[in-house]
This record gives sequence, structure tokens and C-alpha cells, in this order.
Amino acid sequence: MRSRVEAKTGNWKVLTIYFSHSGNTRECASQIHERLGGDLVEIVPVDPYPQDYDKVVDQAKRELMTGYKPLLMTNIENIESYDILFVGSPNWWNSVAPPIMTFLSQCDLTGKAIFPFITHEGTGLGQSAADIARLCPNATILEGLAVRGKEAKRAQSQISDWLRKLGM
Repeated sequence: MRSRVEAKTGNWKVLTIYFSHSGNTRECASQIHERLGGDLVEIVPVDPYPQDYDKVVDQAKRELMTGYKPLLMTNIENIESYDILFVGSPNWWNSVAPPIMTFLSQCDLTGKAIFPFITHEGTGLGQSAADIARLCPNATILEGLAVRGKEAKRAQSQISDWLRKLGM
């Protein structure tokens, strides 16, 4: 199966990068990585988010409203070597999570193809693709995927269908 995928992605170098608070986005990222290969990197903020749902919701709202970008422990020194990025995030307040915003704002992704994948509990992609496009004006933002968080562990066919539709 992997050789078929490699033939479809040619010599392009693929990075699946994600932030996950509850584990749902991590699950989807792992499934994408399993099908496409390439590199898999988790974005980890220096200061972890609270586990309490109400507290993390309030913190995320404050951060998004003020444009706060948390410091990250994750650093990718060779980002320019990738051609395709699958960027995963939970949908927080109709957008990508602040750690993803930090990552995207710190990188020059000129000429990269970016495929967003978002976990949510009813809000779908929201404004995530538009926000990624704003942060990466010289990248090409392509069709994203929205997966309900509670269905992430069973999203194999949804992810496979999306990747097949993308030609991968």
C-alpha cells in the first residue's frame, strides 16, 4: 500500500503536523501519516492547556480574541524541505488552535501545499482554512477535512476517502 501512495505523491516530501488537546486530532494525524508516510510532528506548547473543558474553552477564547500566540517547544528546522503539509487542529471558536497559529506564523511556507484537517463537535472546518490562508499567504490552501472528535478513532474510511479524492 505504501508504494502505491509514494507513486501518487511522487518525490514530494510530506509533513503531517498537528496540535491535539484531547487526542482526537492526534488520532486523525496518525491515520493520515499511516496512509501517506512522510514525517509526523506534534506541536507542543511550552505551557500546556488545562485539562478542564471549561477552563480550556475560556483560555482559547481569550487567546483567539487577543491574537495571543503561545510559545512552542516544537521546532522544525528544515520546513523548507517539505512540499506538502497536512495541518491538523481542533476547531476552537471557529478557528485553528493558537499553537497552530504560532507555528504557521513562524514559518515561511511559500510554495507549499497545505491540507487542513480539523476535529470538531459540530462546527466543521469553520474559518480554519481562511485563517490558515491569512497566516500563509504564499502557500496554496487545498481542500480540508472535518472529522467529528468523537468519531476520530473510527474515521479511517472518511480519511481514506478524502485522501483518495485528493489523488493520494
